[in-house]
Amino acid sequence: MTDLVAIARSFFEPGKGILAADESVHTATARLASYGISTSVEMRRQYRDLFFNAKGIERYLSGIILFSETLLEKGNDGELFSASLAARGIFPGVKVDLGTEPFSASPDELITQGLLDLPTRLAEYKKQGAVFTKWRAVIRIDGDQLPTPMALHENAKRLASYAKEVQTVGLVPILEPEVLYKGTHSRQKARSVITETLGTLFSVLEEQSVDHAGVLLKTAMVLSGDASGKKDTPEEVAGDTVAALMESVPRQVAGIVFLSGGQTPDQATENLAAITKYAKSMHAPWPITFSYARALQEEALSIWKGEEGNIPVAREAFLTRLAKVSAAV
Repeated sequence: MTDLVAIARSFFEPGKGILAADESVHTATARLASYGISTSVEMRRQYRDLFFNAKGIERYLSGIILFSETLLEKGNDGELFSASLAARGIFPGVKVDLGTEPFSASPDELITQGLLDLPTRLAEYKKQGAVFTKWRAVIRIDGDQLPTPMALHENAKRLASYAKEVQTVGLVPILEPEVLYKGTHSRQKARSVITETLGTLFSVLEEQSVDHAGVLLKTAMVLSGDASGKKDTPEEVAGDTVAALMESVPRQVAGIVFLSGGQTPDQATENLAAITKYAKSMHAPWPITFSYARALQEEALSIWKGEEGNIPVAREAFLTRLAKVSAAV
């Protein structure tokens, strides 16, 4: 019998967090193109290898979220990525949702798909070495119109069904209801939407008898919209983020991991440091760490540019950023 609670808690070793490397083919292609790197199956594999096989990442990472194709791929050393990570004490995980589609009851909002054949895929991923999984929902703020309670509830229902299936097969679920940073909204609006989103989610998880102690919550920070013209201080972000979590997240949850969601590497690092410090001062009941994608990768990708000769310096930049984010928690 897998002890899901023990595994969920072990993600939070001091100074360790999760690298989100679960970009879909479409997202990975766009990301690489933005650095002038032409893409192919092989280039995506090299992109993963750049990060996964950097020496010393196990000092800073307890887990890496993979895209499904990556579970079956090998690094330049000839080893399966999943086996190589596990050998270094880093849990391999996998994104299991199948992206978003417009919500028929409110076409300007998105709901996440992927429940239909989920049990079959989960059994397969477990055989391929996955220890945990992730499912992302997307919540958009637009004035007082969005999000609608209907869309929040539908996404919460799907997150809960996903979590139930994942715990049933003996894997740890990460629940990611991402309230988008994109928009003109105020920080106060973001705080109220995050509070409502998480309150709805945990109420539905309760209804579906999902074990809170065996889940990780991946959430956005409370920030003014990126087009609002307001630059929040780390202390403002920390105060509102911790308040929203204290109001809506049950104390039994194994821990909280933050997404960087469009912030610069420095912004994501400084805000995380302030949140961690403030959460401790408020005696927050759960451990906190990071689950960043771009904020950890950006500097290395801008150096690498798809060139083999740039790998050592790119990896050095990645490890330097990992050390800074690790220090923040």
